[in-house]
Amino acid sequence: MDMRLPLACVLIVGGAIGFAMPVLEADKQLSQGGAAEAEDTVTLGAVQDLQGSGWGHEIALQREGDGHFYADVTVDGVPSRMLVDTGASVVALTGEDALAMGLYWEDADVAAVAQGASGAVHGVNTTIPRMRLGDFEAQNVRAVIIPEGLGISLLGQSFLETIDNVRISDDRMVLEN
Repeated sequence: MDMRLPLACVLIVGGAIGFAMPVLEADKQLSQGGAAEAEDTVTLGAVQDLQGSGWGHEIALQREGDGHFYADVTVDGVPSRMLVDTGASVVALTGEDALAMGLYWEDADVAAVAQGASGAVHGVNTTIPRMRLGDFEAQNVRAVIIPEGLGISLLGQSFLETIDNVRISDDRMVLEN
């Protein structure tokens, strides 16, 4: 008997279950009143779906030579170049960028805010009052300030989720509503 078809079916079903389990677990946690717990979780690295509300038009970003996409954003009028990281659940700011934007913190407030590939990431939770990328603007954006060890600020899901559609094709990332 040819085992390719049954094997393919098992792999497809197993993949679908593996893909659905994190979503089902998150839904279960939220329905059981775990919203506060889920909100405190910061993810750095896993790709997530991009959904949002409607404003703005369209902006296209070109892939840079290092293989990444970068965006020039403004935070309360202060310009900043950020790496677009669809896997970061929140915007992550370098200490230098945060200070330039008028966001301050106390050293005593620095604590573990995320789990990265090499261990705990230390920083301070904050909220960005107003953030803009081209015609896209969001208010009260969740963010973390990483005072040390972050080479460039990351444009994460707490901003990107306000955009209806983010897609990558070849060397272009298109953000649109």
